[in-house]
Amino acid sequence: MANQDKQTPGERQTVYEEVTNRIIRELEQGRVPWVQPWGSPSVPAGLPANADSGKCYSGINILLLWGALFEHGFASQTWLTYKQAQKLGGNVRKGERSTTVVYADSYIPKEERKAAREEGREPAQVHFLKRYRVFNIEQCDGLPDHLYADAPKLPECEQNACAEALIKNTGADFRIGGNRAFYVPAQDFIQVPPQPAFHEQINYYRTCFHELGHWTGHETRLDRDLKTSTGTKAYAREELVAEMTSAFVCAALSITPTVRHTDYLGAWLEVLKEDNKAIFRAASLASKAADFLLASHRSNEEERAAA
Repeated sequence: MANQDKQTPGERQTVYEEVTNRIIRELEQGRVPWVQPWGSPSVPAGLPANADSGKCYSGINILLLWGALFEHGFASQTWLTYKQAQKLGGNVRKGERSTTVVYADSYIPKEERKAAREEGREPAQVHFLKRYRVFNIEQCDGLPDHLYADAPKLPECEQNACAEALIKNTGADFRIGGNRAFYVPAQDFIQVPPQPAFHEQINYYRTCFHELGHWTGHETRLDRDLKTSTGTKAYAREELVAEMTSAFVCAALSITPTVRHTDYLGAWLEVLKEDNKAIFRAASLASKAADFLLASHRSNEEERAAA
């Protein structure tokens, strides 16, 4: 991969500032970067993935790559490094500009190793971010043909069935009724209005996944702090996690809800401008929440298929 040398604390701060400022610009322009920029019907549904490993990107990198997809109008969600393009028999076209993504890593300084040995304790790790650069496969030539094949799109009825199956497979106490959507941590149940109450019924699923995002934070699951009050920064941070969880799950299941525009925009901007690491933490927590929901769903589907 590209240069991934260790960075000084000042450079680490620059990475956080660079990414956070990019997300703030998107929000200020009225775009919500964790809502997949479907834009064109030619864009395949799903999460961005690496062409070489086949693995989906997670956390903040989903937002960065979706932002690049929107900005440059790429029709593929598949990315690779310069060296990976060569490994797969292709090359990046001359003059193409890369997209920066990040990788979290850690190391133990020599002085800390020595001190830990002398004091008989475990050495403390220093955590930092590495930048590396990727290219969309549309910026490359000579890659294997199968990389350019669009992911199959599920018809609408199957999309709904898939969403219903995920909701059921979580085992969540899911209640339908009323005119509000909410999750009650103390009683561990979700309530959403009936689907016909939604102006566009596909948004019912976005709402369900948003509340399931909160549900994953229960102390018996991913154990996030859910004791927040409306209007507080802690509340805005948790809403940010739940909204991105919903976006990530919708993408993974090829479900395309309409964009949620300004519901929490002011509160999100305030949080991001105050803390340039907030978007990294929220995206990481949202990926964990989405993975939790999708893993439960896939496990139950596999058991059902094997029965």
